[in-house]
Amino acid sequence: MTDLAFAVVDIHPEPYAAVPQLTARLKVTESTGAVIHAIALRCQVRILPQRRGYGPDEEPGLLDLFGERGRWPSTLKSFVWLQCGTMVQGFTGSTEADLPLACTFDFDVAASKYLQALQVGAIPLELLFSGTVFTRGRDGFGVEQVPWDLEASYQLPVAVWHQLRDLHFPNAGWIRLDRGVLADLAGYRSARGLTSWEATLEALLAAAAEPVAGDPPQ
Repeated sequence: MTDLAFAVVDIHPEPYAAVPQLTARLKVTESTGAVIHAIALRCQVRILPQRRGYGPDEEPGLLDLFGERGRWPSTLKSFVWLQCGTMVQGFTGSTEADLPLACTFDFDVAASKYLQALQVGAIPLELLFSGTVFTRGRDGFGVEQVPWDLEASYQLPVAVWHQLRDLHFPNAGWIRLDRGVLADLAGYRSARGLTSWEATLEALLAAAAEPVAGDPPQ
């Protein structure tokens, strides 16, 4: 039986990826001296929001997820961020491997909403590993499972997440809309000769802020 251990060396934005992607650099150690032919590695990445503090400026962005601050002792629970995997090449002793973490900035995804609310500090991550280990010996190949209790923790700087966001969506973001709502919004924009979606939304927000006859003064 092999004896594996995993550690996260670093997580950084992947600058040339077609989609937003972080890359986790993993150190994989095997302590029995077995010859590892390959590891088909799977990983679940979880966020542990209860393991950090939050400033007043971050609180409004967390309201939809965790409620008012007074409820946080019971609502701040860990949740799944990503499911990912990679192939670890053959080694003996220890090696390093890259684990791609494909990310989304869709505000309908709880993790994206959570990460967007953070401004400083670090994001407590927990990486839970599983998969298949292929060993090489005198009698051929052996196959065994990566034990389910193998995990690693990492404090991802919030600045790294902001760097990834700015790399793909500089000074911008996006929201998903129902097709009917999008068609109505496009009609509103065209009828008024507005030149951008930003101008369209600003016009709607300005109209919503105008007092209606009979409304009490603000």
